[in-house]
Amino acid sequence: MAMAGALRGRDNVDLSSAETRKVIFASSLGTVFEWYDFYLFGSLAAIMNKNFFSGVSETAGFVFVLLGFAAGFAVRPFGAIFFGRLGDLIGRKYTFLVTILIMGLSTAVVGFLPSYATIGIAAPIILIGLRLLQGLALGGEYGGAATYVAEHAPMGKRGLYTSWIQTTATLGLFLSLLVILACREGLGAAAFEAWGWRIPFLVSILLLAISVWIRLSLNESPVFQKMKAEGKGSSSPLKDSFGQWSNLKIVILALIGLTAGQAVVWYTGQFYTLFFLTQTLKVDLTTANVLIALSLAIATPGFIFFGWLSDRIGRKHIIMAGCLVAAVSYFPLFGALTKYANPQLEAAVAKAPVVVVADPATCSFQFNPTGTATFTRQCDQAKALLAKAGVPYSNEVAPAGTADTKVKIGSTVIDRFDAKAINAALAEAGYPAKADPKVLAAFSSNWWMVLLILTILVIFVTMVYGPIAAMLVELFPTRIRYTSMSLPYHIGNGWFGGFLPATAFALVAWKGDIYYGLWYPIVFALMTFVVGMLFVRETKDRSITD
Repeated sequence: MAMAGALRGRDNVDLSSAETRKVIFASSLGTVFEWYDFYLFGSLAAIMNKNFFSGVSETAGFVFVLLGFAAGFAVRPFGAIFFGRLGDLIGRKYTFLVTILIMGLSTAVVGFLPSYATIGIAAPIILIGLRLLQGLALGGEYGGAATYVAEHAPMGKRGLYTSWIQTTATLGLFLSLLVILACREGLGAAAFEAWGWRIPFLVSILLLAISVWIRLSLNESPVFQKMKAEGKGSSSPLKDSFGQWSNLKIVILALIGLTAGQAVVWYTGQFYTLFFLTQTLKVDLTTANVLIALSLAIATPGFIFFGWLSDRIGRKHIIMAGCLVAAVSYFPLFGALTKYANPQLEAAVAKAPVVVVADPATCSFQFNPTGTATFTRQCDQAKALLAKAGVPYSNEVAPAGTADTKVKIGSTVIDRFDAKAINAALAEAGYPAKADPKVLAAFSSNWWMVLLILTILVIFVTMVYGPIAAMLVELFPTRIRYTSMSLPYHIGNGWFGGFLPATAFALVAWKGDIYYGLWYPIVFALMTFVVGMLFVRETKDRSITD
């Protein structure tokens, strides 16, 4: 009872500055390391393809890597349910201590894992298994860290306090890129691709030790202690969260009206841009990573700013504005990326547009997640060649029954599929095999423009992501908060966001338009804007001690 009395009125009492710094620092640092571990796989997609999926074609291997990346996102909601329930039953501190152990150990094992050439099919199977463990751990980590920090925050500062947690995903990605770049430059490209890529995974052992040591020194959330002291905890968090319509409808609104749009904006601004630069525009990987890392460094303070601003003007309208401005800006911004990162491609498209003329009945939708399908018809071969080369094309319908596929490149017409003839015509028309490195030479005008565009895209991310943790925490009562907020967050970010690269890649291959994949984030961002504006209420002034 003494504890309950001391903690009553928690929303109106601030922590000492030393305790505040310790809570935010310890929670944020551990979460940075978790995101670092999680994003290494995506940042090293090309190398993971060569080492673990070499038993299939290069194209199928790349699809496998994308799906392996997405697999970690797919299981995040299940981690949210499992660890969220534990967090509401036994406490926030010990639950996210367990999640970081699982994450760190899974990542370290990848650093020791033999390649496909050594142990065959067991290599990709084990790798995907480790990826699933990472996803489960991350599903429990974020909700615990966000809830823990929010429950230490006084009224009027929850947005600011939790915004530090919101920086961790970006800082984790930033840290992974820095470590990869340092290893690549220090070892040389050949050594890094042969064995040096393992070092970033092994570094997680040190990061894990630091995280566990720091988190063991933390105390349990005062709001959770108060709830337990008063005997108000839930004995069945899953049933109370999802079995009662009064709370389930809030979970659904949080997903559709908040996290789905937030997620696609987040992954477009920080991941799809990297795929677009390297896979479509053929920008050198090191140059692309440097530009992405710099844009993250410049824009990351935006998480803190928008978290702080949400304490003053509200969370909802900042998130909704971010979704709207991103949706209406994506096409012109990505068009500008092409203009400044690979102007030769833009010039070639304008001068000699490519058209594939074929009977639609002879063309397949070339999304092949199993890697077992073969595409041998002329239409499929022509589209696969163009898509792999990063060449945009439009489709023209040939009369039904037409067997041969024509490829028009400007005024040149190739009457049937001939890879050698197509490549020669593309070169003649000025289509570049790779982006000219001189165009993006460091500190050139084009380099600065690409950096500016990437920074704008990350600022959109900070708008939707900075206030989201505080808003999710404030939507749900203490006894089921960890469980209830974690599920919509991880369905939104794990499914809507995590599947963005693979889905966008398939859409681009289907239509031939290098920008067509942007419809995926645009549609979901607009959906969230409409639902959020109509049905989601502002939360900044709510008490979270109930």
